[in-house]
Amino acid sequence: MAKSLEEINEKIVRGDAVVLTAGEMTLLVRERGAGAAARSVDVVTTATFGAMCSSGVLLNTGHTSPRINFREAFLNGVPAYAGIAAVDLFLGATARGDRDDYGGAHVIHDLVRGERVRLTGVGHGSDCYPRKTVDSSITLSALRSAELFNFRNAYQNYNVAVNTTGKTIRTYLGTLRPRMGNAGFSSAGEYSPLLNDPYFRTIGVGTRIFLGGGTGHVMGCGTQHDPAPPRGAGGVPLCGAGTLSVRGDLSDMNPRWLRPVVLPGYGVSLMVGIGIPIPVLDEEMAAFTGVSDDMILSPVVDYGVSYPENSPDTLGLVSCADLLRGSITLGGKTVPAFNLSSRPGAVEIAETLRSWITAGSFTLTRPGERIPAA
Repeated sequence: MAKSLEEINEKIVRGDAVVLTAGEMTLLVRERGAGAAARSVDVVTTATFGAMCSSGVLLNTGHTSPRINFREAFLNGVPAYAGIAAVDLFLGATARGDRDDYGGAHVIHDLVRGERVRLTGVGHGSDCYPRKTVDSSITLSALRSAELFNFRNAYQNYNVAVNTTGKTIRTYLGTLRPRMGNAGFSSAGEYSPLLNDPYFRTIGVGTRIFLGGGTGHVMGCGTQHDPAPPRGAGGVPLCGAGTLSVRGDLSDMNPRWLRPVVLPGYGVSLMVGIGIPIPVLDEEMAAFTGVSDDMILSPVVDYGVSYPENSPDTLGLVSCADLLRGSITLGGKTVPAFNLSSRPGAVEIAETLRSWITAGSFTLTRPGERIPAA
């Protein structure tokens, strides 16, 4: 049995679509099989809510009087990239000024909360853009445009970090105690969008998504996208693999789903909420969306030695089920694990996206172009 995207959208508009969250679909496939699930379910909502460093905002501040063409610009003391045109700025989530505990992610959060942000800058000075300095304040509502523009989000799978050295180290996967005293990871497990569509059959350029509490679209594959990773059961990649580039209107977003986070000894990042609806077109898609935590295996990497040296060595594979239970076993040793991604947050996003779809306010989009996967 196969369904088209158009048929599913017609059911959404009529209010007849059957929509399950990823966790519910996993249970249904386990209990009744992929065939029965394909016949009864139309859409599965997936989600993730974790730190995504390769994120930022593209801002147009509007012209001053007289006009300025920024050579340098700062938002609450955080440097923004000004090498675009006149009053276009890009602010990266990980950018920092003089403070280690405040960066681009905090500025983004402040803007979405409606706070005033100080804008300072220096202009080139020219005949058409004569002004040379600016010191003012801006709000999100006063900007000509503001878009969340993220270059690498929603990793399909990712490393589990440990530290085999004799000293504590601080990484983007958290503080790691010596001699494998703990393990840091970041995963929404079976809720993860790209693990529910491992070959990108339905997620592609133009796919409409939940982004930061509002809506956005997939722009294409993200940086460091790997279309042909080694795979395990159900096509699940056994390493980082696929990523997405996403974009959305910042003014529609919610500070609950765009939050700054400070990782001691590493820097600043942005917690980004992403939810993606997966149409259940056939039995194969039902099987993919039935992925479970115990099917997801991630590589354990030594961030004390192998990662900084860019060595391909790993210490083996561990299941997301064990990670989410709070510990893994390595070399006969039980190692406590902590998650930098919020599984409860992912569940809430998936449920919110389901409510939008069942209310008929969110329909699915056919990708204009497929994302490479092999």
